[in-house]
Amino acid sequence: MAQVGKHPGEKALAELPGGAVRSFETGIGGNVILPADPEYERERQVWNGMIDKYPAIIARCAGTADVVSAVTFAREQDLPLAVRCGGHNVAGTAVCDGGLVVDLSAMHGVRVDRERRTVRVEGGATLGDVDRETQLFGLATALGAVSETGVAGLTLNGGYGHLSRQYGLAMDNLRSVDVVTADGQVHTASADRNADLFWGLRGGGGTLGVVTSFEFDLHEVGPEVDAFFVWFHADDMADVMTRFLEWTDDAPREAGVLVFTAHVPELEEFPEEMWGEPAIAMLGSSRGDLEADDVFEPLRSSATPTADLSGPMAYADLQSMLDEDYPDGLRYYWKSIFLTDVTDEVVDIMDRYTESAPSALSTIDLWHLGGAVAEVPQDATAFWHRDKPYMLNFEANWEDEADDDANVTWGREGIAEVAALAVASGSYGNFPGMNEDPVKLRFGDNYERLLEIKSKYDPENLFGTIAPSASNSADN
Repeated sequence: MAQVGKHPGEKALAELPGGAVRSFETGIGGNVILPADPEYERERQVWNGMIDKYPAIIARCAGTADVVSAVTFAREQDLPLAVRCGGHNVAGTAVCDGGLVVDLSAMHGVRVDRERRTVRVEGGATLGDVDRETQLFGLATALGAVSETGVAGLTLNGGYGHLSRQYGLAMDNLRSVDVVTADGQVHTASADRNADLFWGLRGGGGTLGVVTSFEFDLHEVGPEVDAFFVWFHADDMADVMTRFLEWTDDAPREAGVLVFTAHVPELEEFPEEMWGEPAIAMLGSSRGDLEADDVFEPLRSSATPTADLSGPMAYADLQSMLDEDYPDGLRYYWKSIFLTDVTDEVVDIMDRYTESAPSALSTIDLWHLGGAVAEVPQDATAFWHRDKPYMLNFEANWEDEADDDANVTWGREGIAEVAALAVASGSYGNFPGMNEDPVKLRFGDNYERLLEIKSKYDPENLFGTIAPSASNSADN
């Protein structure tokens, strides 16, 4: 029996047959980490400092065979299962209490096929791993906007980034995947093979299996792009937002811009008298034959900038320029909602909640979507909300555990106020809060079909239920 006073990982491990655990340890090619091991405390940590969970076993897999062994062991021992790829899912789904963590972080190989314009990416790779290899050939696939993000979670939940309006979501660029399902079988899924599984994996998150490799299409991008990064005082928010929304009406697909509210950081790039002041900023890029000055001048001239950090830069640098804003161990609560329109009420909420943010590190982000994302039919993949032209995300980012309640409340109440507007609906799997919302908000009319596929490939919910409380999903 488990002893009183032990943490959940120790308790669960004590209840497992010792012989089964030893057999699992010796049979895996990677490393098995148990609570008594010196590296356990480090390895159970994930990116979000709010998450504090204690698995019984962490299996650092060296390849697909190890993943099969780990999934089989968890199923046979009736253990909760979590999958760690990049560890960046804000809800902390990469780790679980008292269960087994399938850690793919050592599986981060990337192989470019220049002739076929494809790239094969292992399940533990980050965006930075992919860009490092593909940019050697002036190629890229549509991924996110922070290089330390894991490819797996980002892609399985959709995947917005700098290239989305031109090339679609990350998952729209998939040709095929290799996936280990709950029965321990390895499947290749594509439009032609296991098409139902391929449908569900694209947008359904990680609840159908462990994807050990992804094959993406590549596009001519870089090695240099024109970055656009301009800051204005929050007093100019109305003018800046008006001009931004006018710009989005006919913006070229080869250019993308994210607008966000924030507080001016204490950095030498910004006037010292502006440090700590509320602000509105725009971040984006243009590519190809576009003249950046012509494309972005309407946005730049919407008010007097307090800082303009725009200019040519390497695409890989654009992808990593936000990394320092999201360090490991900071505390995070991110929650999103889609918009059919950005009304005065939405802008007012962004303004008021920026002023009232408990942490100066927090932001409110307005993503401009559409383009290639919207051209894919809503029922073509499990991802449902591709018809919405905008997405609003409250990013609560803070340092002190004592401030948890204030920051989480700020994010929840802000999204709730937006959700009450007629223009707002849905949610996004990569900015899920703590998975507290009804799951149909994410999957819409695709929900029932996804449930049918789930019942076929994971009838016992080894990878978690497709529900708000699901904790056994693939992480990014």
